[in-house]
Amino acid sequence: MASFNWVFSSFVMLFMVGLVSSAKFEELYQPSWAFDHLTTEGEVLRMKLDHLSGTGFQSKSKYMFGKVTVQIKLVEGDSAGTVTAFYMSSDGPTHNEFDFEFLGNTTGEPYTVQTNVYVNGVGNREQRLKLWFDPSKDFHSYSIMWNQRQVVFLVDETPVRVHSNLEHRGIPYPKDQPMGVYSSIWNADDWATQGGLVKTDWSHAPFVASYRGFEINGCECPATVAAAENTRRCSSNGQKRYWWDEPVMYELNVHQSHQLIWVRANHMVYDYCTDTARFPVAPVECQHHQHKTNHN
Repeated sequence: MASFNWVFSSFVMLFMVGLVSSAKFEELYQPSWAFDHLTTEGEVLRMKLDHLSGTGFQSKSKYMFGKVTVQIKLVEGDSAGTVTAFYMSSDGPTHNEFDFEFLGNTTGEPYTVQTNVYVNGVGNREQRLKLWFDPSKDFHSYSIMWNQRQVVFLVDETPVRVHSNLEHRGIPYPKDQPMGVYSSIWNADDWATQGGLVKTDWSHAPFVASYRGFEINGCECPATVAAAENTRRCSSNGQKRYWWDEPVMYELNVHQSHQLIWVRANHMVYDYCTDTARFPVAPVECQHHQHKTNHN
C-alpha cells in the first residue's frame, strides 16, 4: 500500500498541475438553498436542519473525471428521519449521479450509509452498509473517484463500492457528462429510518452536520464548452497525461480489493444485486460482479 500511495502521489505531482483544488469552502462551493442554515467557524462548515428547512451547497464548477473528497461529522444523537447526502450529479433527465446518503437513526443505533449510481437518468442501484465506526463522533473522509474505467466510493480511503465500466457488454457507463458536486441535509422521515417507521423528533432540532477538508482534484469543465469537447479535454493523449488515466487507477490494487471484500462481508446490509423481489433476474452488471467474485 505504501508503494501505491507513493506512485499515486507521484501522479498527482506530475499530472495535476493546474487541476488541484484543495481549498476553503467558499473557493470551491456556494450555498444552494436556505443560506441562513449554513454557518462557518474557521475551517468548519455547519449545515443545520430544523422544522423550517434543511439546506445544501454545490460546487461552483462542474468536473469530468478525478476525485472529490470531503470530511463530514454527521448529526449526533437521535438523527432518525434525517438524511445527509454528498454526491456528484450532471444535469437533465438523462443525468448521471454518484450518491453517498447517510440515513439517520435513533440514539445508539448505527448510521446506515446508502450508495447509489444513476446512469442516463436510471438509478435503482442501491447498496447499504453499516460503518465500522460512529460517524457522528468525529470527522471522517468520504470520496468519489471517477475515471473512464470505474467509479470508486471510499470511506477514509477504504473502498466500499466499485462501479465498473462494462460498455463491452452493452451496459452504459457515465463518462460523457460533466458533473457538479453537491451536499444537503433534509427531512426524509417518510423512508429514511426503518423504512419510514421512525419519524423525526423535532424536539432534538436543530440537527447539525459539520464539514471540512474540501478537495476536488479533477478536470474543470467550463459551462461554455460542449460535452464532447470536455470529454476530449479531460482525457489523456500524446500531449498530456492525467493521473486518473494511469493504469494504476484502472482497477483496485490487491490491498484495496481485500478491503472491499472485507467491507462487503462484514458491513454490507443490502445490495440491489441480491434483491430478487425487486429484480427476479439480476441486473447485467450484477451478473458480471457475481462471476468475478466466483472466479476469484
